[in-house]
Amino acid sequence: MLRFLVRHHFLPPSTLLRRVLFSNGTSASSGATASLDPHFLVEYLMNTCGFSADVASKVSKLLPRSQSTEKADAVLGFFRSQGLDGANLRRIIAWKPGLLSWDVETNLAPKFKLLREMGLSESDIIVIVWRHPIVIGYNSENVLLPRFKVWESLLGSKEILLKHLRRSGWFFSSNIENVVRPNINFLRDECGIPEDRVSLVIKKQPSFIIQKPDALRALVDRTDGLGVPRESTMFIWVLKALCGVSREKFEAHVKLMNRFGWSNSEFIVAIQKQPTFLLRSTEALQRKMEFFIKIVGSTPSDIAKHPVALELSLEKRLIPRFHVMEILKSEGLWTSRYKLHTFFISPGPKFLQKYVLPYKDKLPKLLEVLSIVPEFKGNNPEC
Repeated sequence: MLRFLVRHHFLPPSTLLRRVLFSNGTSASSGATASLDPHFLVEYLMNTCGFSADVASKVSKLLPRSQSTEKADAVLGFFRSQGLDGANLRRIIAWKPGLLSWDVETNLAPKFKLLREMGLSESDIIVIVWRHPIVIGYNSENVLLPRFKVWESLLGSKEILLKHLRRSGWFFSSNIENVVRPNINFLRDECGIPEDRVSLVIKKQPSFIIQKPDALRALVDRTDGLGVPRESTMFIWVLKALCGVSREKFEAHVKLMNRFGWSNSEFIVAIQKQPTFLLRSTEALQRKMEFFIKIVGSTPSDIAKHPVALELSLEKRLIPRFHVMEILKSEGLWTSRYKLHTFFISPGPKFLQKYVLPYKDKLPKLLEVLSIVPEFKGNNPEC
């Protein structure tokens, strides 16, 4: 018995299993017509793919019984040759068990060849196929390539598209004819938004243009309701922001800012200037408003006029700079010409040049305050 186990331990799993699977008299090398015993099909999936018994059982129920393991071996070998193995391979097979009966040369190899011709590296392809295995199911010439070309045109270059594809592969599953083109036409023809302006938003957030046309129309209605003129350059950006903000979250933000003294008109003015603050959580906005009003001494109206400050990190930007302000005030170096909003929103190098470097010899503690702040790491304040 021990000699049997040792001898068979060194056989490839599929070879060993084929000997058993076709023990009903059909030769494994004859190809593939015997009826597979479900129990051994489960073992095959466990041994070749590393599935657990439970998952292998579920996957096996979706596989045809009257076939050999030859095609499955070829498919698994092909995926491994492309760099897909382990958990990546299991995810793909669990998503579509029928892949194990596909013909490699006819069904799989052309898709991977096309992905490489698009400019994707092996690691890019692994990520895309793992995250969005549906890509494998599409026809190469009729679906994958046309969608790639459309998105390349919308984003302006293959490089930008590849950058997005490395993060997400949903571009290949987007409905161009029924969603993307109608949305672009609606924004251009009915809303009067120039296509180049729409393109800027798509480059920032490609998913904006794949929402259902009815949902996009509803967003336009919401933006109209805020009094933002369609001809305004900010109209499309307000649309983009509202895309990620539910009506409930929007109303919660309105109530919060009303409590801090904003009128509804000030709220709308703030949205038109910096709509992305709407994407922040109510808790984050509350902490920043309390900081500006109770600690810094800003007025609600000042914040509404310069809402970009609400986008800044409290811990990494606002509080450290406030400490710099306190030091300057304690030394009588803070002047009335220093505007609060400019102080907080100035880029790092400009902030150093204006508020820190002129006093670095007299007040070295200014540099100490900023030495642990991420935005100043890598900059040499001594220069």
